[in-house]
Amino acid sequence: MQVAGNVNDRPSSTVRSRVTNGSGLFAEGGDERGPWSRRFRDLMVEHTSDAGGAEVLSEAQRSIIRRASTLEVQLEQLEARFSQGPADPSDLNTYSTLSNTLRRLLTDIGLDRKARTIEQSIYDIARENSSARENRAA
Repeated sequence: MQVAGNVNDRPSSTVRSRVTNGSGLFAEGGDERGPWSRRFRDLMVEHTSDAGGAEVLSEAQRSIIRRASTLEVQLEQLEARFSQGPADPSDLNTYSTLSNTLRRLLTDIGLDRKARTIEQSIYDIARENSSARENRAA
């Protein structure tokens, strides 16, 4: 297979996949109307927006967002199952593995921990709590 010399020399839409053209979620098969697909699409849109928009993402970043969105939907389905009763140990193991994989994928596309500005020191908070207890006791 010969690769185009110029990145802008993209083949016509008739020879590209439905996923590449944006006309389908899956290259082949899949129910694009069901709840799984709707949630998957929503997550892809949100993560793409969080990462700066489709126009600034590389194909690799789009691929990571797609994989992260898949894992998120699966994790949400496991959470729904957990809400119905005791969790099976194998489901907990799967949940843990998927959660850690999701965290790594989100970190790869720019999930950064944001430090929160704390206005009061721990000593100020403790002093306020102590004063409040003394006022209630009086």
